[in-house]
Amino acid sequence: MDFAQNIIDEILDQYLFADSSKRPWIIGFSGGKDSTVMLQLVWKALEKAKHFHGFVRRDVYVVCNDTLIENPIILEYVNQVLNKIEQAAVEQDMPICVVRTIPRLEDSLWVNMIGKGYPAPNNAFRWCTERLKIKPTARFITEQVDAFGEAIILIGTRYSESANRAKTMKSHSIKGKRLTKHPIQPNTWMYAPIRYLSLEQVWYVINTMASPWGADNHQLFKIYANASADDYECPEVVTDTTHISCGQSRFGCWLCTVVKEDKSMAALIGNGFEWLKPLLIYRDWIVFERNNISNRMNTRRNGTKAINDMGCYTPSYRALMLGKLLETQKEIQQNHPNVQLITNQELIAIQTIWYRDFIFDYKVSDVYHKIFKSNFDMKESNEKIQKEVDLLKESCKDNQDNYDLIQELLTLQKSKSLLNRKRGLKTDIETRIENYLNKENDAN
Repeated sequence: MDFAQNIIDEILDQYLFADSSKRPWIIGFSGGKDSTVMLQLVWKALEKAKHFHGFVRRDVYVVCNDTLIENPIILEYVNQVLNKIEQAAVEQDMPICVVRTIPRLEDSLWVNMIGKGYPAPNNAFRWCTERLKIKPTARFITEQVDAFGEAIILIGTRYSESANRAKTMKSHSIKGKRLTKHPIQPNTWMYAPIRYLSLEQVWYVINTMASPWGADNHQLFKIYANASADDYECPEVVTDTTHISCGQSRFGCWLCTVVKEDKSMAALIGNGFEWLKPLLIYRDWIVFERNNISNRMNTRRNGTKAINDMGCYTPSYRALMLGKLLETQKEIQQNHPNVQLITNQELIAIQTIWYRDFIFDYKVSDVYHKIFKSNFDMKESNEKIQKEVDLLKESCKDNQDNYDLIQELLTLQKSKSLLNRKRGLKTDIETRIENYLNKENDAN
């Protein structure tokens, strides 16, 4: 396996000799075939560095981003692998640190789609990538750049992946240099150690080189085999670099609405993972209903007129999406209780945004109770708040409209406090009062 040894030697040279600085290395790790091979080869290079010098001076961060809507099969596998990497790094005294990143609450898919009413992403409006994938990792990179002045990102991209990928890599490359400037992130460099590997070579490394952190690489191969939508049959073992192998399937968010159809998820279901079927059904429903004009308002988030009246999702459809999502979660949890499709924090944030959008006809707690037949604590049922409500009711017993207005104004204030963003509170309150006065004038 001379090609792998050559890459290890190149990585070792880059780590110890070509760069005398202490700029940290940041490895983007998805748990997939390419990032796994890259990390294995980097690990082997670090072992050599320790053998030659007795120490390693540069920190290496293994950064894995969870979009919060990852394929459950992949998420479980990746978490297992990350735990093994952490443990092995300590036991082997390697300068490797695992970092898990997630989107900020206001950037999560459900908060934007169900909360704010953003239409499901597609190729024309792909708002998810930056919020769910780019920003979380970029924040960590910025922290390292602030601390060390610069950082180097190791990426598992390969020229043979596709013509577009090869064109992009060549456009950023510098002749005779291993490092290329990051196109967006300042003071950041990129390094692609496995850039010349073929797909068959990638699988050859995975199936013939023992995982330095003790993972079962055959498990990864099996996942790709089960999710393969390729025309050829996946072999059980790759024995040489010319052996046709799996690997065309791409894993990502289980709700990915950018692709026309989720072939990987469909293949997993067809290969025995039938419990994933509710996810695919929900995903296909979201895609089917995306351009249904009855689900859309005629304005954008900023209040401007939308093209063809295809603006944000209506409040009723947002509530419907939430209900179907919770039904899907309930069905999945019957056999896999640890799978959580939406977090409690996201549910609270969705309710907060509904309040800010003056949506008072639908409540997250009501939708949740309808599905699970249990109460969802929105932190508004404590004794103190109940006394305040009773007192307000007594004070406004002769005017229900006044009671409703005050309740809505208090709700707006609480929602701003919850997200720690007071900006716009004055405008929201003024708008609500103006609407109330206009309603009173119309009634008179």
